[in-house]
Amino acid sequence: MAPRRAAAFFDLDRTLLRGASGPVITEALRGAGVIPDRAIPGENLVYKLFDTIGETLPSMILTRQAARMASGWKRSVVQEAGRVAAERLADDVLPFARLLIEHHQAEGRAVVMATTSPFDLVHPLAEALGFDDVIATRYGELNGAYDGTVDGHFVWGPGKLAAVRDWAAEHGVDVAASWAYSDSVYDVPLLSAVAHAVAVNPDPRLRVVAALRRWPSQHFDVPAGVPKVAGIEPQRALQVLAQPQLFPWVRLDIEGIAHIPTDGPAILVGNHRSYFDPLALGFTIARVGRPLRFLGKKEVFDAPIVGQIATAMGGIRVDRGTGSGEPLRAAADALEAGELVAIMPQGTIPRGRAFFDPELKGRWGAARLAAMTKVPVIPIGLWGTERVWPRRARFPDVLAVGNPPTVRVRVGPPVGLKYRSADADTKRIMAALVDLLPAEARRAHDPTPEELARALPAGATEAGGGEGDRRPGAD
Repeated sequence: MAPRRAAAFFDLDRTLLRGASGPVITEALRGAGVIPDRAIPGENLVYKLFDTIGETLPSMILTRQAARMASGWKRSVVQEAGRVAAERLADDVLPFARLLIEHHQAEGRAVVMATTSPFDLVHPLAEALGFDDVIATRYGELNGAYDGTVDGHFVWGPGKLAAVRDWAAEHGVDVAASWAYSDSVYDVPLLSAVAHAVAVNPDPRLRVVAALRRWPSQHFDVPAGVPKVAGIEPQRALQVLAQPQLFPWVRLDIEGIAHIPTDGPAILVGNHRSYFDPLALGFTIARVGRPLRFLGKKEVFDAPIVGQIATAMGGIRVDRGTGSGEPLRAAADALEAGELVAIMPQGTIPRGRAFFDPELKGRWGAARLAAMTKVPVIPIGLWGTERVWPRRARFPDVLAVGNPPTVRVRVGPPVGLKYRSADADTKRIMAALVDLLPAEARRAHDPTPEELARALPAGATEAGGGEGDRRPGAD
């Protein structure tokens, strides 16, 4: 007997969708003339409560009685309402859910929507999203109309697990080797039955269960590993604190913000002069009000505390020694989900005399990513960050409140790329960055011994590498 394959089972409300599908489905049913035009008193409050805390036992009791309420409805009319609802709901499916569906299918797994919602109302949405099948509550039918009964399992709690097992037996799927994604504590029976349980946007009780059982938690509107507290990811919370008055030891001179798109994907590229550069970019993006995903060296992610923070911010780990294409694929996924991704093409802060070279030399990662995704590349020229945090220093100079250095940030228009040669496009990117720097950056400069020392890692000399630059995250 051939080994049975695994599958991935996805809940719908508060999992694939940010909230409930009910308002859109209800509107579609009203438009089809199935239910009265007037809203039921308290209807919107019920949906709002569901969006906030998830399923409750009373709400599921009402859902169970929906089959009786549907008695006499023509099935064909409800199916048409489902198609109308699918057109709207498909746009509301969270971006990283779509990527995960594609990933499972690329790995050869069946991808199945498993939801309590009525089959005829959600099947069109599942088809639009490319699901292989749907496990949902089916209403009994007589002469083309619902008869007020449930045909088979009520797909909720233990009933959902039973329905999944029936489907798996019919399709040669091993539930115990499969994946399941849900927001609800009432799906614990299904989550407990699979090898890979993931709590997605978990309700309060499921959050506790997931922590006790060490199930990962995820939100499909942000990259994997990015937590959310009260619906807010850490980076957005920190952006609220990115106020000049809270950082009196540095002055920020930022222009060109309008070139950064307020929605949709883009690759932000910056020149690298200091450990303060990511913070300067962070201050800049905070003015746009969007999160930013940085590509960073593996040493940052491996460091205690710092690594967890980098992951929580949605950082993308890069291990330059392996030559793996995984970081670019992860960055491409983030861009496909509509995110902003930041790369510093130089890779590291230039050392010693190279720091003063007016010609910027870059690696091809940003150009390759642009060729893969065809999204705009926005250059950001940074100048003066080395005065805030010299490479020689272990920490930024937070005591310079009396005479704070000025960090100059200039955002330029998208770089015109040809996508024919990574080397040629990298040169175009670096030239665009140079054009955003002040005139002094384009002049050759013979550094003084003091300037040269500040441009070297701690413990290093111009002639040798030195031992002082091995701290996590050092460039």
